[in-house]
Amino acid sequence: MTYFIAKQLTGISFDKAIERVTELLQAQGFGILTDIDVKATMKKKLDLDFRPYRILGACNPPLAHKALSLEDKIGTMLPCNVIVQQLDDDRIEVAAVDPIASMSAVGNSALEALAQEVRKKLQLVVDAL
Repeated sequence: MTYFIAKQLTGISFDKAIERVTELLQAQGFGILTDIDVKATMKKKLDLDFRPYRILGACNPPLAHKALSLEDKIGTMLPCNVIVQQLDDDRIEVAAVDPIASMSAVGNSALEALAQEVRKKLQLVVDAL
């Protein structure tokens, strides 16, 4: 089982890809709680050059509330991370965590339907890119 849902894009700038992913996530009820600029962090902390790479922490509050109600430690796996990375001059990859894969490690069968619902929403985002 793969642990992510991904798609490669061409003909779009990195910044435009971030904008588009954010819009599509919002359309599925997700807000961005965190935005980690890995390139800037690597430069600042390690003085290393790294490709454009952002980790967006996406949260759908009603679904997060359901998950937390079913499993109080599930917050260790929230929010749902979505990455946008520059692969080369022409390609950008967008990848989202597969909540079915991550939730299977929890061992709470009550989370299965919720993980499928979240996966469906994230898959819709990736498919719409």
